[in-house]
Amino acid sequence: MLRQSCSHLRSAFLLSPQPWLPVFLLCAASLLSTDFKCTQGMQVTSTGPQTIQKAEGESVTLGCRYTPSPSDTGELDIEWSVVSPDTTQKDQMLMSYTSGTKYVHGNHALAKGLSFAAQDPSMGDASLLISLLSPAQSATYQCKVKKSPGVDMRKVSLVVMVKPSVPKCWVEGGELVGKAVSLHCNSAKGSTPLTYTWRRESAGPIPAPATQNSVTGELKISNHSGSFAGIYLCEVNNAVGAEHCRINLKANKPPNRAAVIVGTIVGSLLLIFILLVFAGILYWKLSNIRRYEKEFSNEIREDVPPPESRPVSRHTSRSVSRHPQVTYCQVGGTEVSSFNGGGTHTPSGNSHGHTPVKCTPVEYDRKYGYAV
Repeated sequence: MLRQSCSHLRSAFLLSPQPWLPVFLLCAASLLSTDFKCTQGMQVTSTGPQTIQKAEGESVTLGCRYTPSPSDTGELDIEWSVVSPDTTQKDQMLMSYTSGTKYVHGNHALAKGLSFAAQDPSMGDASLLISLLSPAQSATYQCKVKKSPGVDMRKVSLVVMVKPSVPKCWVEGGELVGKAVSLHCNSAKGSTPLTYTWRRESAGPIPAPATQNSVTGELKISNHSGSFAGIYLCEVNNAVGAEHCRINLKANKPPNRAAVIVGTIVGSLLLIFILLVFAGILYWKLSNIRRYEKEFSNEIREDVPPPESRPVSRHTSRSVSRHPQVTYCQVGGTEVSSFNGGGTHTPSGNSHGHTPVKCTPVEYDRKYGYAV
C-alpha cells in the first residue's frame, strides 16, 4: 500500500497542471500520519527473455533473483505456480518455500523434475530448475516473492519443442536427361514450423532454374541435365534443433529406342522358342507314358491263368454229350473199354453165356480228358 501511494503521488505530480497541488497533498498526508513512508520494497531483479524455447529432454532454469529492502522484515515466502490461460480459473501451485522448508504441490505432469536452482532460496535466488523437459510442461510460470511488507513477481513463458528427426531423402522422375526431376526431403517428427533447405555439396551451387519449397522440402528441376548432377544435402530445422540427409543425383541418358525394339523382338522370339521346346518335351513325355501303359496292360493279359473248373451246368452237359462216353469193363481179369456215343453198351461176351461183365462208365473231364 505504501509503494502504491507513493506511485500515485508521483503520477499526480507529473500529470497535474498545477505543480503546487501534489506538494500540498504530500504535506497534508505527512501531518495526518507520522508513519507514512515511501519505500522501494521487494524487487525481483532477474532479466532475460519472457519466452524461452527448449528442446524435449533438455533442462531449463527459470530465473527469479530478488532483492528485499531493509524495511522488509516479515517472513520470506516464495511461490512458483502455473498461470491459467483462463482468467476465471485459479493458478496451479507447483512449489513453495516457507519458514526454511521446501514444498512440492501435486503429482501432476507439470510437477515432474522440479527443484530450486539454489540450495538455499532465502539467499536471494528463487530460480526454478526443470529437468528432462516434456511438451506437457509448456506453460506460463510465475515466481512470487513476498517478505512483508514487500512483494514482487515475475512471469516467463516456457515452450518445450521436439527436435526434428533425421529426414528421409529420395528422387522422383528417373534422373533422365531432358525430363522433370524432383528431390524430396521429409522429417517424420519435429515441432512445427519446420524449415527445409537444399544445397549442393559438390560441383558448385544449385543452378538457377531449380526451385525449392522450404515448407514441403521439394527441390524441383523442370529440365534435367548433366549440370544438375552432384551430391545434394537437405537440412531441416526448427527453433530447437536441426538434422540433415544426403542424396546423389545422377544424369542418365535416355535409352536407345532402336536397341529397345530389337531387344524386345529378340526376347519375344526367344520366349516363343522356349515355349515350343517345352511343348515338344511335354508331348514326348505323354507319348511315352501312354505307350508304357499299353504294353503293361498286354503283359497282364498274357500272364492271366486259366479259370478254375466250375460245377456242371446245362452248357457243360451239352459239351460232354458231344464227346463219346467211355466205359471200362472187367471181364475175367481183362479190362475192356467201350465207347458209346448215345447210350449203354453191353459187351457181346455176355450174350454167349460167359461170366457177367462189370462195366463202369467214365466221365469226360474238359481239362484232363478221360481218366486212364
